[in-house]
This record gives sequence, C-alpha cells and structure tokens, in this order.
Amino acid sequence: MARLSLEQLPAALKSGLSSVYLVSGDEPLLVAEAADAIRAAARSAGFGERTVFFVDRSFDWEELRTATQSMSLFAERRIIELRLPTGKPDKGAAQLSALAERPPPDVMTLILSGKLDKKASDAPWVQSFAQRGCWLPIWPVAAAALPGWLLGRAKRAGIVLEPGVAELIAERVEGNLLAAAQEVDKLALLSLGASISKDLVLRSVGDSSRHDVFQLAEAASAGEAERALRILLGLKSEGAEPTLILWALVRELRGLWQASERNRLRSAARGSGWNQASTPSAAALARLSRLPLAQLLADAGLADRIVKGLAAGDTWTALTGLTATLAGALQPVRVSGRVSA
Repeated sequence: MARLSLEQLPAALKSGLSSVYLVSGDEPLLVAEAADAIRAAARSAGFGERTVFFVDRSFDWEELRTATQSMSLFAERRIIELRLPTGKPDKGAAQLSALAERPPPDVMTLILSGKLDKKASDAPWVQSFAQRGCWLPIWPVAAAALPGWLLGRAKRAGIVLEPGVAELIAERVEGNLLAAAQEVDKLALLSLGASISKDLVLRSVGDSSRHDVFQLAEAASAGEAERALRILLGLKSEGAEPTLILWALVRELRGLWQASERNRLRSAARGSGWNQASTPSAAALARLSRLPLAQLLADAGLADRIVKGLAAGDTWTALTGLTATLAGALQPVRVSGRVSA
C-alpha cells in the first residue's frame, strides 16, 4: 500500500485490504465517505465488530493497547477506529507506529484525523501508515473544481445535469460540500428521471454558501470580483467580524507587497514580517504589476480606522470598497487619511 488519493481508493480496496488506514483532512463529507468505503469493504471481508475511540487530552492509550491485544468474544475479525481531531497523538505516537509495523492478527486499524500539516505529515507514525498501510490525505474541493465534482456526483446518482446547471449549483452552495451533496440527492428525487434544468435548480436549491475570510482574500487578489463580493456579502449575513475580514485582506496585501518587493530587488528572500503575510496564488501574482498596492495599503489603513471608530465612514462600505478595488472592480480613490474629530 501507499499514499493514495480519494479517486484511487475504490480500486485499492478491490485489490485487497490493508491492516491500517489513515484518512486525514478538514472536509467532513469526503473524510466520512472514505471511511464508509473502508468500513464497507472490511465488513464484506468478515470484519464484524467495530470499536471506536475518541482521542483527546484525557485519552488513556492503555485502553487502545488492551483492545488491540485482547481476543474478541463476538467476531474473529475487528475494526479498531480512532478519531484523532488534532492529528497529534503525542505520547501515543509510538503505539500507532507499532500498530502499523506489527499489526495484531485479525485487526484493522482505521484512524480519522484532521488535516495534517507538513510537520505532522513527516511524523514517524504517519510515515509508518503510509509505507505499511494506506494513507488518504483529503483536500477540499476548490471553487473552480466544484462544478466538475458535482457532475461526477450527479453521474454516480444516475441523473443528467443540463449545461450550466453544475455551475449554478456550485455558485449557490460554494464552500459547502455537504450542502452540494444533499442538493444533488434532492434533485435526483425531484427530477423523476428527467434531466436537471436551471429552472428546477433555482426553485429547489437554497443559498447554502459557507465562506471564510481566506476565500474572500484569495478571490479578491485573483481578480475574481463577482465571487469576492458575493463572499463578502455572505460573511456579512453570517455575522462575521469586520476586524477579522480586514485582517485577512491586509494579510493578502502584505503577501502581494512582499512579492512585489522580491521582484523589484530580484531576490527570493522574504522581508521582515513575512509571517504576517499570505503566499499569493498564481492568479494573484499574474496581476501584481497592475495592482495599486501603495494605495490599497492606504485604503486598508483608513478602513482600519473606520472599523475602530477612529474615522468617519461605514465599516461595510469601506470593506466593500477595499475588496472591489483589490479585485479590480473599482479604480482606487485617493483619500486624505485624516482622522475625524
């Protein structure tokens, strides 16, 4: 076995089961579906008992040792499942490595973890699972890839989406895969075997978007003005803190400014304060020479004073203007920056 993608999992399960599986990622729907597929294959292979452990700070790792070494009274083959939200087993790491390197007979170990960063991915226990078992690192579906993901899911559900329908659904459920999956299932029932039209989607699909401030900053810096403003409106309706939104936009501007300085100085080195800056996307870097970064940073400074009540103006108007200017939908307007009395 080895490190696999989600698309490779069905073929891997058909070719044979591993003794240990690690599924990691921050997309609950995809993690759950991968785990379901592994459990279903295990049940078909005679694994009739399943024990689940939730690992937190108070977890007793001796319980896991006892469970893996004891004989089952009800089934010959068992699944031991660990829920590891942080991806950091701490003092249990050596025990997990041992499970991969010396798996108990008739026991399958399945670990469901949150996203593993670079340091966590290099941990010996993770590498043991990857080398001696199967590791599925699952990544969120990017906004640009969501229509294709919806088309594939609709095909598996036996329904046909008319042209433009996948894009329409993606726009209304952007960032929320669970809502997207539920909408496909609902449309399959409503269509009564017919193809899915835009009209049916508009009548049945609610606005289930789930956005975060990082998506806003990324969309704005990439020049996706319509998407960025839609995300900003969604964040406002969800009650997001203006301070957090402004922080994300400033973080993106810092990253763009540092990239601009590296280009000017022809250096790959980061400047001071790099840890407070983002890493701009390829689409953002392609716009770098056209962005009025100095004025955008001045606009961000004014927005900061407005948010804090130190300057006259409406908070959401300031944030909308900053977002639209960064995305290229507005021309920058020079301001005095003076603080109102």
